[in-house]
Amino acid sequence: MIQLSGARFQQSDRWPSGSIEKKIIQRMMEGAAVYTFQSMDELLFELALRKHIILSAKAMNESDAAFAVFADSRCNPRYWELTSVGGFSLRQGVSPSDAIEDIYLNSSRYAFECATAMVIIYYHAVLKLMGESVFNQFFRNILLYSWHADSDLSIKPYYTDHFLPGDIVYFDNPDFNPQTPQWRGENAVVLENKTYFGHGLGIQTAQQIIRHLNRSRIPEANESAYLANLVVRPSFKQLARLSRLRPAYSVYKYHPVIRQAKNSVSIDQYIFRV
Repeated sequence: MIQLSGARFQQSDRWPSGSIEKKIIQRMMEGAAVYTFQSMDELLFELALRKHIILSAKAMNESDAAFAVFADSRCNPRYWELTSVGGFSLRQGVSPSDAIEDIYLNSSRYAFECATAMVIIYYHAVLKLMGESVFNQFFRNILLYSWHADSDLSIKPYYTDHFLPGDIVYFDNPDFNPQTPQWRGENAVVLENKTYFGHGLGIQTAQQIIRHLNRSRIPEANESAYLANLVVRPSFKQLARLSRLRPAYSVYKYHPVIRQAKNSVSIDQYIFRV
């Protein structure tokens, strides 16, 4: 259900049939979850950013960026410094927007694991929606390493089995083989057509991802990989407030680590494992 300014919102016919926005709205209106918005601008901003997250995930799928464990990570040294643990630290004097764009423009020069891929997708989506000026103002010290992200993204986990297009979910593989720890699970973007993008696997259905993970279990494993009832989302409302600082911006047109989750479950210990 959607609540807009305290009232139930039912104007789903304002979006074309089959559009990404329409599918997000339909999903929001299903089930018991309540999505609240103070204004139409706030709702439209979340729809627009979710759409850009999906488009950025698809663009990464089409890129030549490789999957790699931290020890084998690589990046374009013109924009990033490769840290000792396999992260990418923004070089001094480099435009943050140019550095994020380079991951897509010169993708063959990059290799990273799946959690880092999700954060890159977030940054790219925010850049595409909010523009270079606002992006460069608020994201000046980017460090790409696992789930490290700027506090203005305010990435948080939520316990739910009601996934929306643009969410990031986690496929857990409890019986993973220690010899291939990179397949202990897979972070994936929920797309609009009942598929998911996971870096290293591409765009697949949930069952295809589970089958892939099950091939990387310990011998005689008896517990299947599964889609966890947990999602991660940025703070759409906080980002919408930042977007208003851009002159003439209208949604009608178109490095801290978060460690605590509900019930004291650490992000690093659950959905954000890599």
